[in-house]
Amino acid sequence: MAIGKEGNVKWVDGLRGMASTLVVLTHIARAFDGDLFIPTSQENAAPRLLQLPFLRILVQGRIGVTIFAMVTGYVCALKPIRLCKQGNQEAAFASIGKSALRRVPRLVLPAAIATTIIWFLTQFGVFLVAKRCDSWWAGATSPDATPYLGRAIMSLVNNIVSTWTRGKNDYDGNQWTLLPLLKGSIWVYVFMVGTGHVQQKYRMLASFGMWLYFFIGSDSAFGMQFFWGVLLADLQNHDAANAFLNERRRLCRILSFVLLFFGLAIASYPEDRAEWMAWSRLEHAFLVPILPEDPDFPRFASGIGLELIALGLHFSPWLRDLLSNRYFLWLGKQSFAVYLLHGPLLRWILVWVLYGVSLPADVKNDKDEWVPGPALPFPGRARYVISLMVWIPLNYGIAVLWTTYVDPWCARMTERLVNHVVLKKNEKGQQMLPN
Repeated sequence: MAIGKEGNVKWVDGLRGMASTLVVLTHIARAFDGDLFIPTSQENAAPRLLQLPFLRILVQGRIGVTIFAMVTGYVCALKPIRLCKQGNQEAAFASIGKSALRRVPRLVLPAAIATTIIWFLTQFGVFLVAKRCDSWWAGATSPDATPYLGRAIMSLVNNIVSTWTRGKNDYDGNQWTLLPLLKGSIWVYVFMVGTGHVQQKYRMLASFGMWLYFFIGSDSAFGMQFFWGVLLADLQNHDAANAFLNERRRLCRILSFVLLFFGLAIASYPEDRAEWMAWSRLEHAFLVPILPEDPDFPRFASGIGLELIALGLHFSPWLRDLLSNRYFLWLGKQSFAVYLLHGPLLRWILVWVLYGVSLPADVKNDKDEWVPGPALPFPGRARYVISLMVWIPLNYGIAVLWTTYVDPWCARMTERLVNHVVLKKNEKGQQMLPN
């Protein structure tokens, strides 16, 4: 899912790498330390370090999926925008067509392989410990084995299909994001076809209009972000905007700091109990008059916060260069694999390291019936920290294997499919009609 050789836009790959890391951290917190999602563990109590504004973004994690949506809009629009700016609309439309063809198998194939692996592990009971430990999230998201081979295979097929029809996958709930991301990429392609012959300033106005449409419709996690990404891609290819960056560098540094500060502050909005701390009450009071009716405050806060952060990055070439260093780019290269694999690895290996591999014995209730025994207790902070020190590198190591072997195979299969279905050209470059 890399951007490719379209110019100096590597920072977006670095940002995507940060997003996948934030998703991993938020699921660790959700599994074993749910208090981190509220501003303080108890009303009138002092907050813990990771409950404070700014720092809480690291474990709160909502912004990770929002980043994926914005990057999708940016990447899908970037090359067509540059070709249209050169007056080469025909090449832009051809690029859109091929990208749209590749988009579906490049998402569906890896997701189906990951689902199949998780299905296989489920049938052998590797998630049973997660279902019997005291982590409600690990238990609730762990799949159940399906008795009988035929029913199990049918369950696998149904879940692979429902990932792309209903956004639901019982074997890997994290794949719910893939359907809206696929839809969003198609929306952006259609938008670029419709505005391919439109002047750049009016296309930017149209993308802002689409952002406003999704703002009113309360689609803050996806719709708003797709077209903010399109707007950002156009802005970074706008001559007047680039001249402003070059001629007013001191002002741009100030604007970058202000936008990043307010973006990170807004994105810190807690998932619940905002009334428990003064800073979160202040943020809530700020958001109430500007959001549409009955909004999802946490998701809107992450969405608006990310958009301010993205503008802050636009005004700071230095920060974009920082995101383009080899470490962030390495994270970006592994991002899709990490996203697909971290959930089952958490419910399997991390849970086994924390709780062991033995299930608690069943006990008899008052009716003399055998029922599951008490949940396996959390082993303590020391073992938790040591386990994470082992599991996080293991998670990324397995992701590297996926990126090295599975992802290239999916890319080859995609290219074979695209080459098989596209119209061929003759020696003069003219398209040949199929027989």
